[in-house]
Amino acid sequence: MIVQMSFVTLAGPKSDIDRVIDTYLSKYEIQLENALVELNSSGNLLPYVEANPYKDILDKSHALLELMDESIANSPLTDMSVEEATNVINNIDDQIKDLKEEINTLNIRKDKLNEDYDCISPFKNLEYDLKQVLGMNYIKYRFGRVPRDMWDSFQTFINPDLDAVFIDCLVDNDFIWGVYFAPEISIKKVDESFEALHFEQVKIPDNYSGTPAQACMNIAKSISEIDEKIRTVESRISTLVQVNKSHVLSACNRIEIAYGNFDVRKLAACTRDSNIVFHILCGWMATKDALSLQAETENDPNVVCMIDNKTDESKVPPTKLKNPKFAKPFEMYVKMYGLPKYGEFDPTIFVAITYSLLFGAMFGDLGQGLCIFAIGLIVYLIKKIPLAAILSAAGFTSAIFGLLYGSVFGFEGVIPQIWVNPRTSKMNLPIVGSFNTVFVAAILFGVFLILITMIINMVNAFKNKKYADLLIGPNGLTGLIFYASLMAVVILYMSGHSLPGTIVLVIMFVIPLILIALKTPIVNLVQKNKKLFPESAAMYFVEGFFELFEMLLNYFSNTLSFLRVGAFAISHGAMMEVVLTLAGATDGGSPNILVLILGNIFVCGMEGLVVAIQGLRLEYYELFGRFYSGSGKEFKPYSKNIKH
Repeated sequence: MIVQMSFVTLAGPKSDIDRVIDTYLSKYEIQLENALVELNSSGNLLPYVEANPYKDILDKSHALLELMDESIANSPLTDMSVEEATNVINNIDDQIKDLKEEINTLNIRKDKLNEDYDCISPFKNLEYDLKQVLGMNYIKYRFGRVPRDMWDSFQTFINPDLDAVFIDCLVDNDFIWGVYFAPEISIKKVDESFEALHFEQVKIPDNYSGTPAQACMNIAKSISEIDEKIRTVESRISTLVQVNKSHVLSACNRIEIAYGNFDVRKLAACTRDSNIVFHILCGWMATKDALSLQAETENDPNVVCMIDNKTDESKVPPTKLKNPKFAKPFEMYVKMYGLPKYGEFDPTIFVAITYSLLFGAMFGDLGQGLCIFAIGLIVYLIKKIPLAAILSAAGFTSAIFGLLYGSVFGFEGVIPQIWVNPRTSKMNLPIVGSFNTVFVAAILFGVFLILITMIINMVNAFKNKKYADLLIGPNGLTGLIFYASLMAVVILYMSGHSLPGTIVLVIMFVIPLILIALKTPIVNLVQKNKKLFPESAAMYFVEGFFELFEMLLNYFSNTLSFLRVGAFAISHGAMMEVVLTLAGATDGGSPNILVLILGNIFVCGMEGLVVAIQGLRLEYYELFGRFYSGSGKEFKPYSKNIKH
């Protein structure tokens, strides 16, 4: 059902808004509306403009939460003021900031060591002490690399008479790494020769001793020591956060509430009376909650609470659904089509009952139904998935119809057949001849559901004071009389009973059709409009003829659509007969258990999915279209953003 809603307006001194939100609004679900838009008919309201002071502390709190492990979900919360929460977060954040600064310093040192390692490591094969090489006075050196594709040219064109010695140290995919030595007096000429051959110099840091290999080992050791120090500091941060976990979590929670509460100002408005500035908040609440809020604020001199229960086309309340536990999972199907408009019939319970029955009738098997019921129930209890609960309900009705059909995992005759066998039970009908009983039952059930939806549509029209739609229309009183009369005549004829007289038939068929065709001029006549037809009378009657034809076609197609219920009931029995045949269970021998199990799983999976879709199709296209618009707005309580 749809919860009755009321429009609530709260007003009080501007400085008192935080107390109002904390003391009153945080206890209830309210969908706040923009007070300027809703109430500014007089034009004397101003927006409540104020920057949220909790933004920075909220960012700090989120950063702290990211440092906590998953066990925070079970941590107890303690009450604290916003000031206490701010002090807790700032205190922990300052300590962590110092530790992070220490980590940052260590990382800078580590990056420098990694750069040095990258510079020296290509020359590991050089068997000379770096201090001695870098400290030579009369012999100059150049560490560097030559592109590998230039190496042959480098060796060929290097001048044999050049006063230089080149030692290659490492060969990788792209470069030849090495070092050349030359006398100080020749170094300029040697440099020019090597640069011409694309030699790229690499600057070697001068603060390392020993061979390049030894230097690299020392650097790696230093990096490892720094990594250990970083891990130690990170451990200190983690310990600091975990030790204060409960306080930090409580503080973060309080700051989030304060931030959300303050953001309520975006939807508030201000007005001035004498020298006092007042705040105004407004929104939709469940009427029951609104009355409780009004009673609670009655003795508060700084709060005025007003309730308005009037609604119109320009002020349509949001929709909040409240259904019994057995029907609540089916709200998912209703929301997929669209929420009911406020004041409209909530079809959730209707869908829960009819969808389960339709599924069960199309997939009737005691064994498979109980399996689906158990699986759906277990998944729902563990995961709380609405679709699993729907599956469980469908499995339950499937088991009931399995009892009626006398079918257990496809075996017939194991349990007594209470009603009919979908494949073999037939009946004789005039004109049609022998006809499956389940087809007849499916059409009769469809007729019953269509009539119910027409009655629901009439109730909707009455509640919304749309009396023209209530009395005249394909789904109004005239449509109900016509369709019910048509189905009654067909049933009388098929059952061999005499038909009503001509006068009765005219009243049952002709008059409702005439009224439906003339709905617009009748309404205009009752409302005393001078113009009876929207355009010319001729054009109106041409359009009316085709609309009547479409209406009759819809009645026919909607009714025949329910044949699929019987068709899938027969199909299910046929598919299980194939499985039993493959398993060798039809010739009196010992059946193949593995084939039976796999066959039942396949039928449950494939046909169960198809039947589930077909049941939903019947709900949406054959039933919802007669009474349901699905144009409602979802109730979105602001308290969910500020209440934890």
